[in-house]
Amino acid sequence: MTSEIGFIAIVVVLAGTLLVSGKVRLDIVALLVVLALVLGGALTAREAFAGFGDPVVIMVAGLLVISEMLANTGIAHHLGNWLARHGRGGEVRLMLLVSLAVAILGCFMSNTAVVAIFIPVVLSVSNTTQLNASRLLLPLAYAGLVSGMLTLIAATPNLVVSAELERAGYDPFGFFAFTPIGIAVLSVFVVYMLLIGRHSLPGERLAAPKTPARTVRDLLQDFELMGTAYRMQVTAESPLVKETLANSDIGSSYDLRVIILERDSRLGTRIVPSPAPEIEIQADDVLVVHGTSEAATQMASDHDLRRLEVTDTERTRWAKEVGIAKVLLHPESSLIGSTLRSIGLRSAYGVQVLAVRRHNAPLEGFLDKRLESGDAMLVVGPWKRIRQLQSALHDFVVLALPAEIEHIAPAQQRAPVALAILLIMVALSALEIVPVVVAVLIASMLAIGTGCLTMERAYSTIHWSTLVLIAGMMSIASAATKSGAIDLVVEQLVSAVGGSGPYVMMSALFALTAGLSMVLSNTATAVLLAPIAIRAASALEVSPYAFAMTVAIAASAGFVTPISSPAVMLVVDPGKYRLADFVKVGVPMLILTWLVTITMIPFLFPLDS
Repeated sequence: MTSEIGFIAIVVVLAGTLLVSGKVRLDIVALLVVLALVLGGALTAREAFAGFGDPVVIMVAGLLVISEMLANTGIAHHLGNWLARHGRGGEVRLMLLVSLAVAILGCFMSNTAVVAIFIPVVLSVSNTTQLNASRLLLPLAYAGLVSGMLTLIAATPNLVVSAELERAGYDPFGFFAFTPIGIAVLSVFVVYMLLIGRHSLPGERLAAPKTPARTVRDLLQDFELMGTAYRMQVTAESPLVKETLANSDIGSSYDLRVIILERDSRLGTRIVPSPAPEIEIQADDVLVVHGTSEAATQMASDHDLRRLEVTDTERTRWAKEVGIAKVLLHPESSLIGSTLRSIGLRSAYGVQVLAVRRHNAPLEGFLDKRLESGDAMLVVGPWKRIRQLQSALHDFVVLALPAEIEHIAPAQQRAPVALAILLIMVALSALEIVPVVVAVLIASMLAIGTGCLTMERAYSTIHWSTLVLIAGMMSIASAATKSGAIDLVVEQLVSAVGGSGPYVMMSALFALTAGLSMVLSNTATAVLLAPIAIRAASALEVSPYAFAMTVAIAASAGFVTPISSPAVMLVVDPGKYRLADFVKVGVPMLILTWLVTITMIPFLFPLDS
């Protein structure tokens, strides 16, 4: 082993340690890897940064835009609502319908986005049927993983492996190359969960844990916020008159937040939910503030404000304009590590946070605490903004929306256009009229051009951290190839199991990929192992497609730990799962996926072709 290979091995080990620790952001780790390889002389700057212009990175960004289009136009949520209507026939029926619905959406959307959409649906059905949510969310996450095996664009590892084939001089995988295997794994998954797996799920079938509330009042009670809103009328003598909310000392001096502004006009009282900081306070305005009674009393005394009673009449009036929701912070959210006071949630999303719960306990002083994955927040704002949070899948998962929203939120009008765009993308890709990356870009531009999505929303929905991770990890693969490290690993692998035949090699690649995915992200694992699989096929003088497909399927088989995919991480907190729950249910599913893989792949991709 040369010193260059040794240096690359050290970089890989250190990067893996940082990724597993969870103390450093994934994209930061990827950038540190790029810098280490350049400064260490393993790659030139041009070689190290080549991954940022790779078609895979562009394709992943485009697919995130397509996912946002499906969510923004209501297609994904219509499917979720259909499930809510038809999934009330019991646990078995609900598991079956969830698996099928997730599979349909997962063919064209990020499996993380699909799981995020269905979590509140499953929780809602669980609440109304008294089924145990902990027995439903884990199958939902696993169905999301399996959906990633159905089409080329269904999971990032598929795109990574296909691109590596093309770089090695072979034809890439077709759009539906994964579909037969994915359907087989999906069928096995459904049978396994219904007959065996569900009996290993945690909790009693009807011993339902606390599930999301269905009204505004229930949500407030869930966060222990009943009676924390106070109405203050601004008198003409108040020093707040002609001051903006930003310049007032309401927040800084009293730790109160203005959640509603009532202002009289010729047409009646105008209600402004979550008023902007630049709005100017006028005499006779009524400020609805959230905080403690002592702080509200002190503020009224200091600023010549008249305390008004909060009656049911006011609450009914507010309900028409002011929305509320319980949201979970996404594992890949750009907000993680920031404080609510610093991120400007109101300017970005038009909502304010009333309370935060961490590990099912209230988080004191939450405005200045750094946000963590899985934090549950109660937000307030205009109903339109509350509904839009359902589409902000890159930052939030909406766990509970009150029943009032069904009577207020506007219907989405561009769903037929979005469906047409989706069909165009699939047709262009499946018929190989244009490369897949071009088809995805065409669909993304059509989504923006037809008004299904604004350019600003398209940019905001892209997980830039994911793109940086993919591009950065590609530099390791480049360095390993350039230094001969890939050849060394292949040589050792062939020496160890190559003499036992290609089936044993496929099993070894499956085990290696699945094992690394338990501690690294499945995308990073695919980047590292795809070139090894292709070189191993060349060394054994067999077709590379079978080995490459094995790596792609194994990378999406992260059933044993929640670390490998954000789609699984999303259900850990609402399902109150432990690692043992994933091991108990996931290990048999991993073995079944391996059996399907080594049985079907050689028939679909003959080893001697």
